[in-house]
Amino acid sequence: MTDERILVINPGNTSTKVAVYDGAAPLCVESIKHSDEELAAFPDINAQRDFREELILGFLGKKAIDPKSIRAIAARGGLLKPLASGTYAVDARMVADLVEARQGRHASNLAAQIGFSLANRLGVTCYIVDPVSVDEAEPLARYTGHRLFKRVMLTHALNMKAVAKRHCAEKGLRYDAVTLLVIHLGTGNSISLHRDGRMIDAVNPSEEGAFSMDRSGGLPILQVVRHVLDNGMSFKDFEKMVFGNGGLYSYLGTKDFLKVRDKYLEGDAAFVEVVQAMAYQVAKETGGLAAVAGGRVDAILVTGGIAFNEFFVDLLRERLAFIAPIHVYPGEDEMQALAEGVARVLRGEEAARTY
Repeated sequence: MTDERILVINPGNTSTKVAVYDGAAPLCVESIKHSDEELAAFPDINAQRDFREELILGFLGKKAIDPKSIRAIAARGGLLKPLASGTYAVDARMVADLVEARQGRHASNLAAQIGFSLANRLGVTCYIVDPVSVDEAEPLARYTGHRLFKRVMLTHALNMKAVAKRHCAEKGLRYDAVTLLVIHLGTGNSISLHRDGRMIDAVNPSEEGAFSMDRSGGLPILQVVRHVLDNGMSFKDFEKMVFGNGGLYSYLGTKDFLKVRDKYLEGDAAFVEVVQAMAYQVAKETGGLAAVAGGRVDAILVTGGIAFNEFFVDLLRERLAFIAPIHVYPGEDEMQALAEGVARVLRGEEAARTY
């Protein structure tokens, strides 16, 4: 046993993943599920902080982990300003930005809030690693079509980079010498193009691209503006409509993909068509990024929680297999990647960045 006990916190829209690592070795890991009914009791994501923090403390108690043995906390990075890849110490400014949700609202914004609160209790430091705002995009990728606006890179960067590097390690390839398309299928569907060791373009599931479990993705802009004006909507109301109450949820009334899967496999016509539409859009966006690479792609990697569902991956294979070989990495490497990033700082192998 080393002196590197790290508490890892990774909130999602319908679960809170929590773990304790000894360096990069997991001691105990759990995904605490939250039902639609539980979360409906809170007016917004920030209001869930204390609820989830108590569940994390309960996890430590259940696993007989003395909180005083924790040397550092690793939290998933939320929707922050554009940042270079790396490990960052969480401070009050970062927490304030996450509370205000300047870049958008998502459950991942809770991670550093909870981690910072617990770190202050325990007298340790909370860190984030490769947050969703990692930005390595090339200049041409930033154009939107109007000079007043620019594309913002908010993606599942932590998992997509970890999976890309894992694939390269397994195949004896250098991450900085290949071109990969990585598809993360989860509450949000992120799609990214990796070339020469950088994520040079990506589809931001917060406001563009394919719809997902509860996000609307790209919408017809004139219809959207007309709807907002006709209904006198505030920005916060509209944001909640398309980010949290959009996507599959808006069509099917559930954020539980297990329910969606069961209905799909039963042949429920309404579910079948909507699920196929989501796969259609994911494939369409992936094909667009393949065009950016001139079609020269070494592999397509499919990851995220929905990648456990073979029927959905098969829907993607039908449309994408012509581009490059498809490799599936179900689930997320986020917990491991978070622990590894903080362990490197604790060992002095990497300096923590300042927000």
